[in-house]
Amino acid sequence: MADHRGTPLVELKDISIAFGGIRAVDHVSMDLYPGEVVGLLGHNGAGKSTLIKILAGAYQRDSGEILIDGKPADIRSPADARRYNIETIYQTLALADNLDAPANLFLGRELTTSLGFVDDARMESETRKIMARLNPNFRKINVPVSALSGGQRQSVAIARAVYFNARILIMDEPTAALGVHETKMVADLIQELKAQGLGIFLISHDTREMMELCDRVSVMKNGQLVGSERVEDVTEDDILSMIILGKNPRAAA
Repeated sequence: MADHRGTPLVELKDISIAFGGIRAVDHVSMDLYPGEVVGLLGHNGAGKSTLIKILAGAYQRDSGEILIDGKPADIRSPADARRYNIETIYQTLALADNLDAPANLFLGRELTTSLGFVDDARMESETRKIMARLNPNFRKINVPVSALSGGQRQSVAIARAVYFNARILIMDEPTAALGVHETKMVADLIQELKAQGLGIFLISHDTREMMELCDRVSVMKNGQLVGSERVEDVTEDDILSMIILGKNPRAAA
């Protein structure tokens, strides 16, 4: 359950960025608490992906402030973001198709023996441990990830983030192009991560999915924040109205 009594994991305060004179993000503020999923919605070009890429270190903001655990965070690159335990799972997943789950989990961060050799056995053992925690039904440890289903591939990408101590997880369209069973698998993973106290920013176009998975939804349009609402306080039609019309029905009430 989201904890709204303490300090937010993340605060994005008055964030702005422009490209060629066009404000992609225009004075947007947003926060995220431990054990909470905040959904970010909006049409293509609304600014949601740009805002999240600022947190992920892919873009540098022109103005505004990022706070992590209530303290200013200097995030200028993806490496900086990782130092603040922020991990991003993009829609493309960035997995090496020809490698198995352990090799993908530790890609670029391989475990080594005391002699400096890659420790395949330990990496496999660690992969089995994290998978047992996240997705107990995952059995295909030693096959190339190209042979895995969409949901299983998501499991590998999520396990990689969690193993390296992510506290803030950014998920970009995690169930896009997945079937019903695979989508449920990813939904179960998200619930497990929530229970472990991670904070998750979830980007999706699927309003129904957002209502099921998120604690709050934030809608952007033309680079600005239309509003942030708890899912129990709004209907799917309310969210669609925010996306299409750029108006918050609750704010007008």
